[in-house]
Amino acid sequence: MHEMSLCESILDILKDQAARDSFTRVKRVSVDIGPLSCVEPEALRFGFDVVMKGSLAEGAALEISRPPAEALCLSCFRTVPVEERFDTCPECGSEALQVVGGEELKIRELEVV
Repeated sequence: MHEMSLCESILDILKDQAARDSFTRVKRVSVDIGPLSCVEPEALRFGFDVVMKGSLAEGAALEISRPPAEALCLSCFRTVPVEERFDTCPECGSEALQVVGGEELKIRELEVV
């Protein structure tokens, strides 16, 4: 379950940010997890609680947003929604799509004290 190592990376980011911005407690972490990121939100939620125990983020709420996956069609030059990595363009049927959104795992916002 690679989500545990992702949670450890999130904790490292929180520690670095706390040192830079002088906060001692994290109350809420908001993350964006794209549907093409290969990250299971519920596994991340479970790993988050385990990894944050005993840290500055123990008991912090984890808010997960799922931004839509989008691709640029290289045939009709439209940005279109996609469900999977190898979808065809819903506008023109082309298979020449370049993913432009939906692969991310990023911290969007922190609530700290």
